[in-house]
Amino acid sequence: MSNSTDHDVKVLNSLIETTIDSAEGYEEAAKDADNTRFATTFASRAQERAQVTNQLQKQVRMLGAKPDDDGTVLARAHRMFVNLRNSLSSGDTAVVDEVERGEDHIKAKFEDALKDDDLSPPTRSVIMQAYVSVKTGHDQMRDLKHALHQNH
Repeated sequence: MSNSTDHDVKVLNSLIETTIDSAEGYEEAAKDADNTRFATTFASRAQERAQVTNQLQKQVRMLGAKPDDDGTVLARAHRMFVNLRNSLSSGDTAVVDEVERGEDHIKAKFEDALKDDDLSPPTRSVIMQAYVSVKTGHDQMRDLKHALHQNH
């Protein structure tokens, strides 16, 4: 593989790890939400993140490499949703706050990848398509967070 292919695979696998962690975080949030409306939203986002993961993994395979298929130990330790368990006693607002904090993290990671001038055009295109989905999820959680805080 060429250096540019190696670079693309490295960036894609890093995004895959973060997206898997995000999907798992949403699955946890869906289980922990008091409000079934939020549980449905979180479950839907988990499924959408799994689709994003599949798109990124497909690009890695097209580059002739093996895609990551699990989150990172580091990301698990960091766990975008690390405070989720602690926030459960605080209700849905605290859960949404944690989810939104995780969304800030994944959105920033995709934005950093898109600033990478060394990515090949096909890989950049796949990341951009995934980013549209990630940004939609981020914005939905941000809006939900703001709505919940206005009501309290």
